[in-house]
Amino acid sequence: MESWKILTDQEIEAIHNATLRILSEVGLVLDHAIICDKLADSGATFNEDRVQIPPDLVEESIRTCTKQVRIRGRDGSYITLGDGSLHWHNLGGARDIYNPLSGEIRRATVADVEQTTRLLDALDQATTITPYCTPTDVPAELMSLAMYRYALPHTTKPLQGPGVQTAREVHYAIQMADVIGPAKEVLSLSVSPVSPLTFPNDLVEAMVAIAEAEIPFGPLPCPTAGTTAPMSIAGALTQQNAEVLASIVIAQIVNPGLPIIYCGRLAMMEPTTGGSVWGGIELGMASAATVQIAHRYGLPVNVYGLSTNAHTLDIQSGYERALNAILPALAGADELSGIGEMAAGVTGSLAQLVVDNSIAGSIRRAVKGFEVNPDSLAVDVIHEVMEGERNFLTQLHTVNYLRAGEIYLDKLAEKRTYQEWLSAGKPDLAEKAHAKAEEILKEHSIPPLDEYQNKELDKIILKAEDELINT
Repeated sequence: MESWKILTDQEIEAIHNATLRILSEVGLVLDHAIICDKLADSGATFNEDRVQIPPDLVEESIRTCTKQVRIRGRDGSYITLGDGSLHWHNLGGARDIYNPLSGEIRRATVADVEQTTRLLDALDQATTITPYCTPTDVPAELMSLAMYRYALPHTTKPLQGPGVQTAREVHYAIQMADVIGPAKEVLSLSVSPVSPLTFPNDLVEAMVAIAEAEIPFGPLPCPTAGTTAPMSIAGALTQQNAEVLASIVIAQIVNPGLPIIYCGRLAMMEPTTGGSVWGGIELGMASAATVQIAHRYGLPVNVYGLSTNAHTLDIQSGYERALNAILPALAGADELSGIGEMAAGVTGSLAQLVVDNSIAGSIRRAVKGFEVNPDSLAVDVIHEVMEGERNFLTQLHTVNYLRAGEIYLDKLAEKRTYQEWLSAGKPDLAEKAHAKAEEILKEHSIPPLDEYQNKELDKIILKAEDELINT
């Protein structure tokens, strides 16, 4: 199935050329001494507090990137970003947990990190996992590392690292990854530049540490159109692209050939509040455009998928997340995020994880399309049916296409008649999803880490606590 396009090739080139102008004429706020020296040696110039990167250095950095990224789970299975497959991962770092049965919201804990990771391990559409919750029962300085440490024992799927902000966090995340396998095989890490076009020393140090360790790197700018980026979608995409490409230049100047995942998290400003909107259709449009821009460079791309500003599993949540995921999926995204996301990333729930697994399955079915060939056109089958009982139900052709997945069997959605639904007690979708989550958690088991691995992870966390909090 050919990818749908929101941008023409000429429009993509216009964004690329405007990006090169921003990097070479406007420049970045960056004063990291070692990186500035390396950039200067490669032709960069300096204007007050900004570093201006020449187009040829940008183009060379894009050329040297490794264009496919492989990430391994601790069971030995790999996923490959950039081979044309669509992958999904969950929201990362929800602060709050919502219970649809009681309507209550509470702060997330380490226990939630463990439980949600185990649920995601069982959900078939989640091909990689990001630590789902930000645990508030650990010191703030350890939250990012705790997310990774307490997710590791509860999945065998590829577990992508949390967003990191300092080189020390990078080093400890790598040490934990090495407990289950070579870090450059089982870990990817992201760093978010500060929009607009600002690269504080701590973030640059984190990028350098990632590159030196040969960890697949996902630059993750999170601009908001209208506040930290231009209000025009084209302008905001151009700035986002500049922030991604600048991050790539930094990484490649440290370690040419480093594997790169092009990540974009462009959101829109809510005009009445100034807040960030994750639910409007513009987010899906921007994500689809980001896919095309990244593919112009031959890079695998990860963008927003199932996103909403809704606080419950209501109609708004359903239509916003489906619309915002289908557009980048049809544009050819390599990886979509957001399974389990609620309230613009602040909240999550077990029920939402289960619902989104079904939505992701439907979207994967849409991306697959359908074949048009002599067998699928079914002229002979139609002829045979018209000569007989005029019913296709008993035809082998029908059985074959059902087995081949012509229809996605969504077992969560309500498909009974109204009277049957009434007789069943009018079950609510959120209630069904929550019950399904509890059923999965009761039945799903995961091979545990061995005693040595758990002890090593505890040692690393204690060491991190001593360095990050006590010194």
